[in-house]
Amino acid sequence: MRDIHNQVTRVLAIGAVVASTTQNSAAIDLQGYDAAEILLDIGIGGITFTGVNRVDFQVTQSDDNSTYTNIADADVQGVIGTVSGFVKSLTALQAAPGVYRFGYIGNKRYLKISAVFGGTHGTGTPIAASILAARPRLAPTVAQA
Repeated sequence: MRDIHNQVTRVLAIGAVVASTTQNSAAIDLQGYDAAEILLDIGIGGITFTGVNRVDFQVTQSDDNSTYTNIADADVQGVIGTVSGFVKSLTALQAAPGVYRFGYIGNKRYLKISAVFGGTHGTGTPIAASILAARPRLAPTVAQA
C-alpha cells in the first residue's frame, strides 16, 4: 500500500452534533495545500424532510477571509442537480445514515461550511462536516493521532 497518512490533514468544520438549527463552521484555511475534499456525515433524519422542512449544506469560499461567496458549480466535483453553493440538500426521508464527499477544485484560500435548516425541525438530525486537505506543499503533514 502507498502512504496517504502523511499527505492529508482533516480539518473539523462542524463537530458531530444533533442539530435542529443552522450550524456554521469557522473559516478553514487551505494555505499550503493544493487539493481539498468536503466530507459530510449525516445520520438518520430527525424529521421527514420536504421542500420546506429541509437541510441544505452550503459551502462558501474567500481569498481574504472577509468576503465570502458561494462556490461555483464548476469548482466542486460530485454534486448533481443542486443550486450553486449547495453541495447536498435533504428534502426527502433520510432513513439511513450516510457519508458524502465532494471535491473542491476552486482556487480560494478559505472555505466555510454551513448546514442551513429551513422550516420546522421538532427533532434534530445528527450531522458533522470536515475538510480533507491534501497534496501538501510541505510533507509530511502534522500527525493527528
